[in-house]
Amino acid sequence: MGSWSATWRHPEFGRGAREMFGISMGIAAWGLVTGVAMVDSGLGVPLSIAMSLLVFAGSAQLAALPLIAGGAPLWVVWATAFCVNLRFVIFSAQWRPYFAHLPLRRRLVLSYFTADLNYVTFMRRFPDPHPAPEQLPYFWGGVAMNWVAWQGASMTGILAADAVPTEWGIGFAGTLALLGLMCSLLGDRSALVAAVVAGCAAVAAYALPLRLNIVVAIAAAVAIGLLLDHTAPRRPRPAEDRT
Repeated sequence: MGSWSATWRHPEFGRGAREMFGISMGIAAWGLVTGVAMVDSGLGVPLSIAMSLLVFAGSAQLAALPLIAGGAPLWVVWATAFCVNLRFVIFSAQWRPYFAHLPLRRRLVLSYFTADLNYVTFMRRFPDPHPAPEQLPYFWGGVAMNWVAWQGASMTGILAADAVPTEWGIGFAGTLALLGLMCSLLGDRSALVAAVVAGCAAVAAYALPLRLNIVVAIAAAVAIGLLLDHTAPRRPRPAEDRT
């Protein structure tokens, strides 16, 4: 209890929450759309609440819902959600230098709360991949704001699904949030090329059933990313590293 109290009282906790607050409206809009979509897909209120709390992955939820409603095989639902969430493997690898020293139980708790925009803000705040005392409070401040914004809006969408007109088009705000995330991650030529290839592949394979164009786009992006990484010239190691 004392450790948690020290964490939320730390100045970096407030900073993490404030930096996430600016983009929480887009997160909330996305959560509201997802909550409404879960109920409209026939899951019902109890299952929708359970999915929101346990899955906590908006893109995977929205990708899986049409498959569930359409009676797709379970392996297709799992494979689609797995592919959509592959990006978290990369996020986790990037977070490893900061949190690898923590006990496994704490790292598992952190893994539940990790999210796309939290990753972006955290890496901007701490570009040097070395552990520091202020990193964990900052992380918790950001993910707490993200979790509350998402779950609050998602629960509102679930409980008020019949009262939210679909013609409002509020999902566009969530789309803008994801587009902002994508643009912030395009920091080099390889990432830009992979994003363009993924977009083209998704459009070209749009006619595939069960939204398999998402899987095709991810596979194309991974393939071109690996190819560019393999063919990129390697920087020479410093002389002191070769001795």
